[in-house]
Amino acid sequence: MTLAAVSRAALLTALGWSALAGAASAQSGPSAPRQPVAELDEVVVTGAPFGISQRATTIATTVLTEEQLAQAPAASLGDLVNGLPGVRSTDFAPGASRPVIRGLSGPRVQVLTNGIGLIDASSVSPDHQVATDPAEANRIEIVRGPATLAYGGTAIGGVVNVLDGRIPDALPDGVDGMVSTQASSVDDGWSASGRATFALGPVAVNVEGVKKDASDYDIPSPAISQRLADAEGVARGDGGTQPNSFSQLESWGLGASYIGSRGYIGASYKDLSSTYGTVAEPDVFIELRQTREDVRGELRFDGGPFQAVRGSAGHAEYTHTEFEGPGEPGTIFNSDGQEGRIDLVQRTRDGWNGAIGVQALSRTFEAIGDEAFVPSSKIEETGIYTVQRLDRDGWGLEGGLRYDRRSLAANPLNGDPRVDRSFDNWSGSAAVFVRPTHDLFLGLSLAHNERAPSEVELFADGLHIATAVYETGDPTLGNEKVSTIEGTVHYDAGKFRGDLHVYASKYDGFIDERDTGATFVDGGEEFPIFQFVQTGAKFRGFEAEAEYELWSSGDRALSLQGAADYVHAETDVGPAARIPPYSVTGRLAWTSTPFDATFEVRHVGEQDRLAEYELGTDGYTLVNLSGVWRPFSDRKVSIFAEGRNLTDEEAREHVSFLKDIAPLPGRNLRVGVSYSF
Repeated sequence: MTLAAVSRAALLTALGWSALAGAASAQSGPSAPRQPVAELDEVVVTGAPFGISQRATTIATTVLTEEQLAQAPAASLGDLVNGLPGVRSTDFAPGASRPVIRGLSGPRVQVLTNGIGLIDASSVSPDHQVATDPAEANRIEIVRGPATLAYGGTAIGGVVNVLDGRIPDALPDGVDGMVSTQASSVDDGWSASGRATFALGPVAVNVEGVKKDASDYDIPSPAISQRLADAEGVARGDGGTQPNSFSQLESWGLGASYIGSRGYIGASYKDLSSTYGTVAEPDVFIELRQTREDVRGELRFDGGPFQAVRGSAGHAEYTHTEFEGPGEPGTIFNSDGQEGRIDLVQRTRDGWNGAIGVQALSRTFEAIGDEAFVPSSKIEETGIYTVQRLDRDGWGLEGGLRYDRRSLAANPLNGDPRVDRSFDNWSGSAAVFVRPTHDLFLGLSLAHNERAPSEVELFADGLHIATAVYETGDPTLGNEKVSTIEGTVHYDAGKFRGDLHVYASKYDGFIDERDTGATFVDGGEEFPIFQFVQTGAKFRGFEAEAEYELWSSGDRALSLQGAADYVHAETDVGPAARIPPYSVTGRLAWTSTPFDATFEVRHVGEQDRLAEYELGTDGYTLVNLSGVWRPFSDRKVSIFAEGRNLTDEEAREHVSFLKDIAPLPGRNLRVGVSYSF
């Protein structure tokens, strides 16, 4: 059987199983809403389908809750998570920013929606938008590092999983939902979002929508950095606003589920459209459109070795058009595909949890136009995995194993014959943890992961305007392999709590993009030619968080919070490119029933460990102040405000391709209101 047949069979199995789950649930009749088994803000499902408490696992995780997201800036996904421990943003433009985890980005960091892929083209180029918006989510989970066997596949860097309630898994008690709106001064921006879930007998229905609009944002300095001006002998300009940094987005969705006593079966539809300036070029903007259909379900068992079986499948059609002027469409990128997964969750026995799953992907990618630097290609992948966990209170074990087979086929842009490549990848992890006291958790994990090269790394052959280089792939590249050791400490006692993750990774066949020294001339302008190569590499670093309660009385508390991260990356041919410098963040936080306030100072260091073609970045310090007022005792209405970059500091994100022509936004005042019901 071919890989394509296997992928289609797996997807059809997921759809067929979902129908079976619905039938089984219907025979059992409806039931009351299912209650969570633990506090929602502590249990993470991205690391394992059976869910693990953040403070009881060696997996490095961060969670953004529904309340935090309702009051979060109207930013793209990458910019929203930027500044979390170990996480930065590609910061390409307000409309297109992707997460960077531990210095890794692109195909090494998977962005998922409800555990399956987005089926977009955001990993192809940094100017391509992620086809989901944080305002659609009621929860976002970030997993740092390679211990993502259940949901990550070949995501060596980590996973960002955007969870929404578009397909409800329980009947609401009346109508559940949220509306939020906000405005910001730095870009004359505004946004509004809302969602509601209600019951029609045993059927739960969800409706939602998001709309955002922002103009070019203000900058505290000239757009061109002093380093670039000195290197190329150009004038910095006057500054004021960042040219071509506007963004607009609309998204709406509808979903429904039949809820039974032993499970649910549901389906949803989403339509997302976006228009944004590329920043890289003064008159180029992008229009994006994606439509997506999903089905998902769960069937719980009364007895036997398995607690439940869960299935999900999604299909998406994505189009990204680059306009080089009003009404002048240029390069078009299309992505059409489907992905599905089935998970068998084991019944908990004497502290032993586990799951077995299969995942399949089939996607067609097409690039059309003069600036199509990647050929049209077909990508198929099938994976099977298991994750297991034994928790004996005082000690425990975690582990997993995953096998993926990935096939890519492309017709090269230079007219060479069709190229077909297949890769077999094995990944595994093992961890041990101990609890010397009730308050202290110590863990040590080992992981080995393998990643197949992406279509860009294999087949690129053309001028990539977004990165201002001519990119050349290598169709002979092999698997990228990495072995990682990581230590974990969780501590929570009295007035102090903290988390620490320290890691070191060694790569065999690290895929890197390097300057060949040659140039390509286009329209009289010279562009450097870059080639994807494989080298050895070593990454090491840490992430730390801590909180100390200075004072408390009743519902009022004053605490001191801190966070820091650092990553060092070296390849056989020198420092890795676009590695973020260290950061240190300190906060003074006040919490109470009616009012919360936070004063934050964040310092990001200078980066002078550079690849041969990079320019460095200066360190900077941002001062931020935020507050939330809940005027009513039921806490359903929240009025929030934030002052960001209050000192109007010039700041440049080192991991961004645009760091030398686009600083971060200047001083910004943001105000809004949210209502949950």
